[in-house]
Amino acid sequence: MRAKKLLSAVAALAVIPMVAMGATKDELPVYKATSGVSGTITSIGSDTMNNLMTLWGEEYTKFYPSAKISVEGKGSSTAPPALIEGQSNFGPMSRAMKSSEVDKFEAQFGYKPTALRTGIDALAVYVHKDCPLEEISIEDITNAFSVAGPEMTWGDLGVTDPAYRTRKVNLYGRNSASGTYGYFKKVGLQGNDYKASVREQPGSSAVVQGVTTDRFGMGYSGLGYKTAGVKALKVSVDGGDAYPADAEHALSGEYPIARFLYLYVNVDPQSGVQDALRREFIRLIFSKQGQEVVAKDGYFPVPVAVAREDLENCRIEPGF
Repeated sequence: MRAKKLLSAVAALAVIPMVAMGATKDELPVYKATSGVSGTITSIGSDTMNNLMTLWGEEYTKFYPSAKISVEGKGSSTAPPALIEGQSNFGPMSRAMKSSEVDKFEAQFGYKPTALRTGIDALAVYVHKDCPLEEISIEDITNAFSVAGPEMTWGDLGVTDPAYRTRKVNLYGRNSASGTYGYFKKVGLQGNDYKASVREQPGSSAVVQGVTTDRFGMGYSGLGYKTAGVKALKVSVDGGDAYPADAEHALSGEYPIARFLYLYVNVDPQSGVQDALRREFIRLIFSKQGQEVVAKDGYFPVPVAVAREDLENCRIEPGF
């Protein structure tokens, strides 16, 4: 497999990389409250984005104390039907909608859902903090987690420590409702199916907790869920250099398991977002405070150009 083909999955992250790194005079505006905002924001979707939605909600209610926030995270696959059925007004997803999901939405409303790229997540491969392994290739990830490879020991991954060398790699992952599950299958497993031995967990934090308590464990989860009990491995492609899961290498595309965190919304492209409740929540996300929340939760802020484009897609004047 060519590295270029694999990195195409994150090519969109390289949109004006240095903008996000601060090498520009363009900055997101400081959010200021407006009038006429009330009601309840409902969010149904990604477990990975539970913390983000909650933190944005807390920031939002500082400006609008009468507004209420309801967040339910059971997996990205729950977001499209909730939007279609009117059960939520925001659908967080840690992957892009599938064409079948977009088609169902369009059949109901006559236009496609609008995707907001709200942050960037480097999906990390975690091992126990005391594990001697420091890096792993996409090829070894595929062999370890997928049916394309055998049941593996730590020695198969290059570990020479006698305490690890002959021990089986215990695998932890998400369930099939998760966008993280689907994205990791596409990129980390190169499209192959998971081994039956992968211990499926109900949430991102549960994966990290599993590896924390298992000296011989390995799992995948968003970088925002990293704790002191685990170590995130550097990742390489096709025998190239291994890169850490950090902002610089996620934005450049050199870290191969990076993705946008999406927030889907029902927006008529002709009229845009008409109600103040949703409009101001979107404006907050793409403000200085909103992207500070992204960084606080362990993810990477989006480039200014991305924020501007997504606001314009909602027919909201960026103002920057």
